[in-house]
Amino acid sequence: MNFKEKITLGRTGLRAGRLGISSSFGAPARAYEEAFERGCNYFTWGTFIKGRNKAMREAIKNIDAKGLREDLIVSILSYAHSAYLTESSLVRGLKALGSGYADVLVLGYYSSPPPRRVLDGALKLKEKGLVRFIGITGHNRDIFPELRKEDLIDIFHVRYNAAHRGAEQDVFPYSGGENRPGVVTFTATRWGKLLDPKKMPPGEEPPTAVDCYRFVLSNPAVDVCMMGAKDAGQMRENLSLLETGVMNGEELERMRRIGDHVYGKKKK
Repeated sequence: MNFKEKITLGRTGLRAGRLGISSSFGAPARAYEEAFERGCNYFTWGTFIKGRNKAMREAIKNIDAKGLREDLIVSILSYAHSAYLTESSLVRGLKALGSGYADVLVLGYYSSPPPRRVLDGALKLKEKGLVRFIGITGHNRDIFPELRKEDLIDIFHVRYNAAHRGAEQDVFPYSGGENRPGVVTFTATRWGKLLDPKKMPPGEEPPTAVDCYRFVLSNPAVDVCMMGAKDAGQMRENLSLLETGVMNGEELERMRRIGDHVYGKKKK
């Protein structure tokens, strides 16, 4: 089985391509549109990113103009930690995109569960039809089991890669079952460190970015793995993942071995 097939994003019911795309790396609009044509339809657009988000904005408008907006999942990330500022940043973002709604509002980044007023504000935006679903992102894994208890968040954006595998114990076991949230992961390459030849174990060739995405998506708890591309060539290279499938045991073990070395874990 390859990664061409879309997956249901948790309880949202949205059909998402396995590779999500961030607006923050600088690829041109046509590269985003090509990725969309290949099935990568989860776009995360940051209202706080100056300049670098213009290409994705253009791509979203072009996709909308073709009558394909319903096939696209627009996820807007807001760093505003107040209900008022979250709404104002969302409204500005929607205006910039020329859209009446976002599929997902991602609250970020949080190291503890958001204050109740922020959650209530986000839920009101959902009631108004400005967003369809609420997501949250953060590096502190402890918040996700806490959020699952109240079950108000529809999508978890979680850090996960071969070096940072704590989500396997601290998050993924709490993201399954009935009415489960969708799981979207980020930093698959650990900010490029997993690709750096200088950081490899002795005699080990560095993995490619596609290897890193494959490792993440080989975990059945993960719905979507976020990626970024600086140009059209890098986008196409990343899209080659779609022709691959889950890693075998030997490949997974290699990625864990490299991840432990990059992280600095010592064998006992």
